[in-house]
Amino acid sequence: MNPTSTQIVIQRFTEAHIEGVTALYNDPEVCRQVLQMPHQSIDVWRKRLATSDERAVKLVALHDDKVIGNIGLEQYSRIRQRHVGAIGMGVAVDWQGKGVGSRLMAAVLEVADNWMNLHRVELTVFADNDAAQGLYRKFGFETEGRLRNYAVRDGVYVDAIGMARLR
Repeated sequence: MNPTSTQIVIQRFTEAHIEGVTALYNDPEVCRQVLQMPHQSIDVWRKRLATSDERAVKLVALHDDKVIGNIGLEQYSRIRQRHVGAIGMGVAVDWQGKGVGSRLMAAVLEVADNWMNLHRVELTVFADNDAAQGLYRKFGFETEGRLRNYAVRDGVYVDAIGMARLR
């Protein structure tokens, strides 16, 4: 194991982490790989945290008390889809490829499997983000299809890949 990854702490996302999560997603290189808008205020993240319920798991990865990653898992509320959850994640550029995403994914899937009893966990990832797709495959996610012109990034439409893990 990477010695740096042993210094990474996974915690529940709380008010104490709002500034760090805001800074994480306001980094242009992180923002362009997720579906967040740039230049979001702390209040946007404070509202997201306040709307939390037990169907939503929100975690952060910390190194020396600094937010270096974030992951969220939300169980669908519709009765016929209560066995399904969706994941969104971001990792600071300097920490990509150093085990942060793996630590976050392992923590959230442990909750999905052993506490929420989710059968299906799904996510979308930009089609050109090979590193993220590799991480997801490592955790059993499989490609289900290409979503053409899924989002606007850098002024152009880009494709995404739909992936899911069945248990």
